[in-house]
Amino acid sequence: MARVKRGSKRRARRKKYLKRTKGFFLTKSKLYQSAQEAANRAERYAFRDRRAKKRQYRRLWIESVGHRARPQGFGRSGRARRGRFCATCVEG
Repeated sequence: MARVKRGSKRRARRKKYLKRTKGFFLTKSKLYQSAQEAANRAERYAFRDRRAKKRQYRRLWIESVGHRARPQGFGRSGRARRGRFCATCVEG
């Protein structure tokens, strides 16, 4: 059986990692091993923080609805229970 050396495939994979880490600090954008670790870490943080961003915006939205409802005499939770007040009434 012939020996497989993976020349072009290996080079393509390395180039892909180095392209993704362009602009990173020092060897993280130059050396393959460091670039691979940095890219994988960046992917994990990006995945985590996309969800954290959704949570943060939800908290801000709830806070702003409560803030706009308070001058009219009730908080967000009371509005949800009684159904007397809709979010579109206070979006302005």
